[in-house]
Amino acid sequence: MSSPALQPRTRVTRIAQEAVDKARLSVVPRVRTRAPRVPFVTLVSLVLVGGIVGLLLFNTSMQQASFAASSLESEANTLAAREQTLRMELDQLRDPQRVAEAAQQMGMVIPPAPVFLDLETGRTSGVRTPATRENAIRLQGPDPVKPKILQPDPTVVVVPPTTDTTTDATTDTTTDQSATAGAGTGKQKNTDRPGRKNRNR
Repeated sequence: MSSPALQPRTRVTRIAQEAVDKARLSVVPRVRTRAPRVPFVTLVSLVLVGGIVGLLLFNTSMQQASFAASSLESEANTLAAREQTLRMELDQLRDPQRVAEAAQQMGMVIPPAPVFLDLETGRTSGVRTPATRENAIRLQGPDPVKPKILQPDPTVVVVPPTTDTTTDATTDTTTDQSATAGAGTGKQKNTDRPGRKNRNR
């Protein structure tokens, strides 16, 4: 007979053995699951379409920017040319020669001898001479004289009248024909008159 003290030990040993048997791991073959292709294809298609659309939009924006830049550049060139033209016109208007000519056309005369005024003493220095058109200073020199060698005397060529012999011959022939026709008509009239007389008889 077994003692009562060995029975709990054997039970514990059996329980432990069963637990160890249950706890043993075994290699289980992996189950391969195929991922669905439709979502992946859809995602790739969306990425491609988005990339193409983005590229087209970027290209369009670049072309618009290029057109705007060329338009602004041409406008800047036009404005630069206009500015240069206005500067040239302004320089011409500021020319002292032009100002003096405009003043002279308005009736102003440049004094031949200017008079200076001293602001401290209030005295003038110089001889006062009234400015007139006779003693005015000429703004432009006299016109250059053309040399005589460049002014030759006019050459006159007299052409004698020419007679056209062909016209004269045609005129004479026409006159002769008219005279001959007149003579023939006169003869016919003369021959008709005696006949009329005989009839009257």
